[in-house]
This record gives sequence, C-alpha cells and structure tokens, in this order.
Amino acid sequence: MSNRLPAFLIGAFLIGGVALFASKLITSDASTPLIVEVKVPPLSAMAKSGEKHFNKNCTSCHGDNAAGSDKGPPLIHDIYNPGHHADGSFFMAAQRGVRRHHWSFGDMPPQPQMKKVQIAEIVAYIRELQKANGIFYKPHKM
Repeated sequence: MSNRLPAFLIGAFLIGGVALFASKLITSDASTPLIVEVKVPPLSAMAKSGEKHFNKNCTSCHGDNAAGSDKGPPLIHDIYNPGHHADGSFFMAAQRGVRRHHWSFGDMPPQPQMKKVQIAEIVAYIRELQKANGIFYKPHKM
C-alpha cells in the first residue's frame, strides 16, 4: 500500500496538469479579449455605406474595422465565417440582441435604432473585410 501512494499522487498530479493545460487551450480563444489586425480592401458602395453605419453603431464595442476591443469580439474572426454565422445571425443579433456564447464579453443588447437596410449594408461591410482577411465559408460541424 505504501508503494502505491506515491505512484497514485504522481498520476493524479500528471492528470491534473494535463487537464489544466487542456482547459487553457480550450478557453483561451473564447475568454481572452482579442483585437485582430484587419486589412481593409477597396469596398463596394454598399460596404462603404455599411462602414458608416458600423462606425456609428458598432465600433464602440466591436472596434475599428470590426477588429474587436475590450468590450466586444472581433467580427473579422473565423468564428463568424458565413458557414458558422450566416448573414441572418447578424440581423437577429442587431434586432433581438444575442446571448454571450463564444466570448466572455457579455450579452449584446438589441440595436432598435438600426433599420434592416442598414444592417444589410453592415453585413456587406463585414463580409468584404472577412474575405480580404482570408475568412471564407466553412461548413459548421458540431
């Protein structure tokens, strides 16, 4: 029995260390405020209009060029690729708000001042920024 106790303690220590390391890997992307570097391409007329609406309504949380801030996540991130968050998810988030589910920033409140056409232009802006930064449709797998 006395020989098994040190082996048990070593095993428990190793398992605990592996679990702690794994939890850091799993949560680091979602819990750490992230500001990404964003390359801004020449924008279409619709996206330019969306940029104006984004700057007025979204930048305070999502940062300049949707790069993220200490108040909200970057939208120029693979989590928001069209296969995981379709355009409709942006409409629903602006119209209804959205519960925190990928990041630790808290819930996004509804934006009742936004009209559907303005949201559509913001989505065009975000999608053009995403494409310019290598973010494309990927099928969502659970």
